[in-house]
Amino acid sequence: MRVNITFFLILILLAIAFFFGSQNNQFITLNYLIARTEITVAAAVSIFTGLGFLLGMLVTLFWLLIRQSRKALTKNKSQET
Repeated sequence: MRVNITFFLILILLAIAFFFGSQNNQFITLNYLIARTEITVAAAVSIFTGLGFLLGMLVTLFWLLIRQSRKALTKNKSQET
C-alpha cells in the first residue's frame, strides 16, 4: 500500500511539473560541451524532469540490488559456520 501511495504522489508531482512547464513558451539556449541548442522552457522542463526521474529510479534500483546482495552474502556466511 505504501508503494502505491508513493508512486501516485510521484506521478502527481510529475504532472504538476509538466503542467507548469507547458505554460511557458519562451525559448532558452542550452550550451553543452560540443553543441548549443534553443528549445522551449516546456521542453527543457520535460527533458530534465524525465532525466531526473530516470536517474533516481536507477540509483534506487542499484541501492536495492546492493542491499539484497549483502543480505544474501550475510545469510550464506551464517549458514557456513
